[in-house]
Amino acid sequence: MSNARPGCANSSNNHAQQQLLLVMTCCGISATTTERSGSSRATEATTDGHHEDQGGRSHGALKQITYLASALKAPRILEAASRLADQARDAGWTHEDYLAAVLEREVSARNASGAHLRIRAAGFPGVKTLEDFDFDAQPGIRQQAAALASGGFLTEARNVVLLGPPGTGKTHLATALGVAAARTGHRVLFATATDWVTRLTDAHRAGRLPQELARLRRYGLIIVDEVGYLPFEQDAANLFFQLVSSRYEHASLILTSNLPFSGWGGVFGDQVVAAAMIDRIVHHADVLTLKGTSYRLRGRGIDSLPSIRTTSSQNES
Repeated sequence: MSNARPGCANSSNNHAQQQLLLVMTCCGISATTTERSGSSRATEATTDGHHEDQGGRSHGALKQITYLASALKAPRILEAASRLADQARDAGWTHEDYLAAVLEREVSARNASGAHLRIRAAGFPGVKTLEDFDFDAQPGIRQQAAALASGGFLTEARNVVLLGPPGTGKTHLATALGVAAARTGHRVLFATATDWVTRLTDAHRAGRLPQELARLRRYGLIIVDEVGYLPFEQDAANLFFQLVSSRYEHASLILTSNLPFSGWGGVFGDQVVAAAMIDRIVHHADVLTLKGTSYRLRGRGIDSLPSIRTTSSQNES
């Protein structure tokens, strides 16, 4: 067990940051804009000894920056500091301007790297974006989707429900919103409804369902795809209800379904459970209804797929 006192790591990082600023100061960057004289005699007055001294100082500073960047676990700082040093001298940047530019590049690189890792960890079936979505086929949701892309629904723990026939872009839109959330720092998980039920069932059998629900609540966004494609048994429906209930007013859900809410009772095998679930989902939710025929059928001479209502009436007869 480590004997390090609490805060030692932060103190070390703060010290390294202070040293980094001091070293950048030693690189010869002026604190104010350098006044340049038009006189050639003033330009040529610098001695060889001064050049050597300046070069030695810069070399020593670069070695120190290398060490400090490693101590801060920020290797990109070294590259940015070297690349920007001449620009900073020529433009007469202040020390603060130079340091801000170097750190800005480190933060941007970290954010990009973090977003890539979050997208990979989310389990998306593929990376989709709103720019790739065919809003010409779904003009009625363009404005709502653009508003959701800002991620405001995540900070308010609101849900998003995407309803519509197969092939109208529900999964694409859910994935695109998830990717956008991951790029803005949110942890995201994606799975189909049946996969979520399997996961919860395994946790329940292992006696760790409460712990699994608590762990999942730490994710800012959970995406549940294909609600309604396959019916659930009673136990599975109850587990799914617990997932929805555990996130109610705590964290966001995105759900996609080919069924209207009125058809969810048949999916979950219990009208009471379905009603309670829908109540919690839509209390704070944006519901988008996609329309039209499947994009997968375009140009194939098939106008439509069997409707839910037709299938249901045939089963009843």
